[in-house]
Amino acid sequence: MPTTLTSKGQVTIPKQIRDALDLAPGCAVDFAVNRDGDVVIHKVGARPRRKRDRFDAARGKADVKWRTDELMALLRGEG
Repeated sequence: MPTTLTSKGQVTIPKQIRDALDLAPGCAVDFAVNRDGDVVIHKVGARPRRKRDRFDAARGKADVKWRTDELMALLRGEG
């Protein structure tokens, strides 16, 4: 993902990187250079993110309050 350095020394962080680090306008970032000479960018105050599974978005969203016996009857076809 190449980008171009401006005359002011600025670069645009590619969207794929911004998304991976969950960066938004106004977020503080920190730059470092590792032993291999690679530039590393970190979101300031970032904690390691847990990868979301496909059910995370739905977790805790149900608004129906089932009683166990009612749910079991429904699942068994008794109701």
